Amino acid sequence: MMISSNLLPRWLESLLREKFFNACVIHEYAKKNEKNIFCLDCCTSICPHCLSPHRSHRLLQIRRYVYHDVIRLDDAEKLMDCASVQAYTTNSAKVVFLNQRPQTRQFRGSGNICSTCDRSLQDPYHFCSLSCKIDYLLRTEGKLSKYLFECEYLTLPEPGCELEDGLLTPDSVLEPAGSMRTSSSSSAGEGAGVVGCRTLACTATTEFVRKKRSSVSVCRPACRPICSPVSEISAGMMNRRKGTPQRSPLY
Repeated sequence: MMISSNLLPRWLESLLREKFFNACVIHEYAKKNEKNIFCLDCCTSICPHCLSPHRSHRLLQIRRYVYHDVIRLDDAEKLMDCASVQAYTTNSAKVVFLNQRPQTRQFRGSGNICSTCDRSLQDPYHFCSLSCKIDYLLRTEGKLSKYLFECEYLTLPEPGCELEDGLLTPDSVLEPAGSMRTSSSSSAGEGAGVVGCRTLACTATTEFVRKKRSSVSVCRPACRPICSPVSEISAGMMNRRKGTPQRSPLY
């Protein structure tokens, strides 16, 4: 999929074509030197050691999931309209893919598919990545101006926040259908409810296991006297030696 460069702003064209997570040439021997930060003002990728001259610039944290680049949905929505782009929830953060991902086979079932690359999607989404939506808008409308936002301030997450190192765990899940960017208060309430239910279930399971173990430990002494005579008789029969064989008399 090729997107015409003269129809995109310079920062967006660079973002979609940049190769992230390569080692920084300037800090070649430093630890954590992967280029996982994109500077919108300089239109280039940098590593954490290159941050000093870019502190006052608009910075976008790039993350990786299943060998593909993603960004937080909150950051993406500050730059462009992300409606109908399928999101993923991982480590308490919603993310979207930057570019189209290769497919081993075409989707043949029923359901939603990406309007650009035909990838299977959940309802009600129509695009699997930001680049797929951009390509579709350029093909159908010929421009992106009304879908791009003016973002004057964009900074990196505070140290210690989730996904700080730019790596996502494999236990990622699709953003549930019907939760199309609800308010933060309702999301927080639902999250608290889920955590509360999980905690209650874990507590009940723990108590059940404890009771079961305690009952087993109580029964064990009572079973030993009943079983021990049988074991002693069996041992005696096994250790008893045979006497001299007796032959039958001959008539």
